Amino acid sequence: MKDNIDSRGRSYAEGRTGRRFSLAYGAALALAGGLVVGGCKRAQQPAQQLVPEVVTMVVVTQRMVLTTELPGRTAPYLIAEIRPQVNGLIQKRLFTEGADVKQGQELYQIDPAPFQAAFDNAKAALARAEANLPAIQSRAERFRRALADRAVSQQDADDAEAALRQARAEVDYWKAMVVSAGINLGYARVTSPISGRIGKSSVTDGAIVTAYQPVPLTTIQQLDPIYVDVTQSANELLRLQRRLKEGHIHSAGEVSSRVQLILGNGSPYDGEGELQFRDISVDPTTGSVTLRMVFKNPDGVLLPGMYVRAIVTEAVKEAAIVIPQQTVGRTPKGDAYVFVVGADSKVEQRPVILERAVGNQWLVSGGLQPGERVIVEGVQKVRPGGPVKEAVAGGGAAGATSAPAGTNSNARE
Repeated sequence: MKDNIDSRGRSYAEGRTGRRFSLAYGAALALAGGLVVGGCKRAQQPAQQLVPEVVTMVVVTQRMVLTTELPGRTAPYLIAEIRPQVNGLIQKRLFTEGADVKQGQELYQIDPAPFQAAFDNAKAALARAEANLPAIQSRAERFRRALADRAVSQQDADDAEAALRQARAEVDYWKAMVVSAGINLGYARVTSPISGRIGKSSVTDGAIVTAYQPVPLTTIQQLDPIYVDVTQSANELLRLQRRLKEGHIHSAGEVSSRVQLILGNGSPYDGEGELQFRDISVDPTTGSVTLRMVFKNPDGVLLPGMYVRAIVTEAVKEAAIVIPQQTVGRTPKGDAYVFVVGADSKVEQRPVILERAVGNQWLVSGGLQPGERVIVEGVQKVRPGGPVKEAVAGGGAAGATSAPAGTNSNARE
């Protein structure tokens, strides 16, 4: 059988096959077009949601007390190294090691026998000299009267007067010897010159000691009150003085003498101290000056040589600006900047000058003005010049801002 042939020379089957292909191709194109159109519509929808949402805070000024934290160590208020003032034998130790002693309390008893004998000998010699004095004085007076009647020679009268002066000097000499022997006898009782806590004894009963020996018998330290000596960089001290002179900060007055203390384990010490003085010389090895504070220590918590940190009040800044540390970024050169939202809700990268850390915030000395809005959260999603949508930290509409941190009371350099 012959196939049906159309006018173009194609068979009927071929034409039918071609129509089926055309219909299938058209359907595929229509489906692809629908997918493209749908994809474009879906691509346009998230484009409207690409504006990042951020949380901002309004820059405000506040009065801030500036403090600095300085390392240091405790030192006894008074310290006395006990040394014997006479040679002798230690008969008995009269204190308990590590106990508190009072001023004038007897600590050691040195054998007083030789000193008692010297004292008694001096007293006897004084009595002898005083007994001879009246007779010599009477003889000198008789010679003066006889010299007026020319009954004795001038030489005899002069000898009698010289003997009288010698007798008087002898009395004075033995008086001084009695006093000296009494002092040495008193030194046989070694007493405490101050009140405080006594350390261990370097000698025992029966030990021989010498006057003013290099090794002390024991040491007494007064711990209430107690000193705290800290060091501060001379450069920081100069910076503080310059800023006070320029008027950026003001003196804290009486508040500047108050000091708080942090112990080595990080816990605060109960009670404030008082700044006594700043040293007038700079340590050439460290380039720092020493500050001495005084703290009450009734419970004996502070012991000599303990490592502590003192929080010293430096000055007061009346119009301080502080921002959270997470808002600050750094350029490759290390310069600090923040992102600020302008009136048109667009982001601006603003360089700032940071003065010091205040807890988890930065004290800003330049680059920001009161009323400006700084991005606190969502910094990683913004770019300079791009639009943003502001929101409150707890969620909500734009424009509202989070409140700034409170007044600083424990700033660190």
